[in-house]
Amino acid sequence: MEITPQEVFEKRIPEAIGKNPALAKDVNAVFQFDVAGPAGGKWVLDLTKAEKWVSVGEAPTPAMTISVTDENFIAIVTGKLNGQMAFMSGKIKFKPMNIALATKLSKVLAAGRG
Repeated sequence: MEITPQEVFEKRIPEAIGKNPALAKDVNAVFQFDVAGPAGGKWVLDLTKAEKWVSVGEAPTPAMTISVTDENFIAIVTGKLNGQMAFMSGKIKFKPMNIALATKLSKVLAAGRG
């Protein structure tokens, strides 16, 4: 069965960070994910906290907002789509664009592959 963005945010990422809390400490930022499509939604990834890193909804002042379709998000997380290529082709958008933060975030998403 294909994984969903909800599973990635609410199960896989928290499990990965729980096993390696240094991931969150290294990033130390709040991200807003706006995932479009039938399996999409809005999630906040708050890596400034010691636990409960993921919540549904919108962050009041995220360091970065990531906009992507559900299909492209899953392709990136599962490694079927390279994040850099997705960005360069407009399949994922960051606002504001912060290369260092996006690179750190990619490590967290990779850890969420399961």
